[in-house]
Amino acid sequence: MKNIRKTKIMLVEDSQNLRLVLKDYFEMMNYEVIDFGDGESAIKNYQSGCCDICLLDIGLPKKDGYVVISELRNITPELPVVFVTARDSKDDRIKGFKAGCDDYVTKPFSTEELLLRMEAILRRCGANKKKDILPGDVIFQLGNLTFNFSELKLIKDDSECMLTRKEAKLLKLLYDHKNKLVPREVITKEIWGDSKAAMGRSLDVFLSKVRRHVKSEDEDAPEKLNPEGGKRKNKYKAGLEPKVEIINVHGAGYLLKIRD
Repeated sequence: MKNIRKTKIMLVEDSQNLRLVLKDYFEMMNYEVIDFGDGESAIKNYQSGCCDICLLDIGLPKKDGYVVISELRNITPELPVVFVTARDSKDDRIKGFKAGCDDYVTKPFSTEELLLRMEAILRRCGANKKKDILPGDVIFQLGNLTFNFSELKLIKDDSECMLTRKEAKLLKLLYDHKNKLVPREVITKEIWGDSKAAMGRSLDVFLSKVRRHVKSEDEDAPEKLNPEGGKRKNKYKAGLEPKVEIINVHGAGYLLKIRD
């Protein structure tokens, strides 16, 4: 099955007008763009592998470009970053390159020149070559399921299931701690921030949707169930347990069980 995607740009620019102009231009040039208006939201929503290159302003609210590039480097050291900024002095350029940028473009600039500079960096990184699975994709194998976090896809045999962004983030969180209990409060903080909206039954309802995505069609076939196992303990007969299962540990949290 072919799995080809567009090269993805993360654009962090506080000027809404410029951000929209650049987003429209790059999308017209067949790139995919995720954009943010401040440094804090960019870091909060960044996941390793979610983009191939970052175009980053320096004079950003909440977290400036120097803080953002430092935090990006801690998460994904190889991510190409281009500073796009009005700071045009020699000292500013030197500071920018010392901060770790791959290129430094000053405003005002030609969008065509910015595109060419960006593509030159991508060529060196090999990130703009179309492949079945690009280096920037984040792919996980969950038993007989393929989870493409970058594309928000769960692939079962020859069928594909599209996940919402929160569903994908949740499944990745469980995968990162597979076979271990993830407490409810950790899930709500990581997926919903400080919001209390997902507490209580609403979290269970949301998790049930993700569970249905990974559940096999014959998982609850009578011949697989242990009649003496109850709802959770020894639910399945030995050797007939599902390869992938999301388990609700009542009142405590959830765990993604992956069996060999």
